[in-house]
Amino acid sequence: MAEEKTGLLFQSIYTLVKQIPPGYVCSYGCLAQKVGCTARTVGFALSALPARNDVPWQRIVNSRGMISPRADGGRHQLQRDLLEIEGVCFDDTNRIDLIAHGWNFP
Repeated sequence: MAEEKTGLLFQSIYTLVKQIPPGYVCSYGCLAQKVGCTARTVGFALSALPARNDVPWQRIVNSRGMISPRADGGRHQLQRDLLEIEGVCFDDTNRIDLIAHGWNFP
């Protein structure tokens, strides 16, 4: 039963992430608030994605507009590269302007 609930919750997270258009980002916390879970749960859901998927996971950043560090290292740069391809800009401190690029699910 718990696995079923987790699967439904993760699917809800993925459905919302797919609504974020290219060139925009959303924070873990904002997304969590929309789904009714914690920011950590959003992180778990995104880390559970298979390698080939259609969820634009790169569009989720932390509340400071930064890419959250990961243990695997390489996905950090991949996330930045994917966001830059979409037109998201980073400042000198590696932050994204959330006023210009933030998505809050209208």
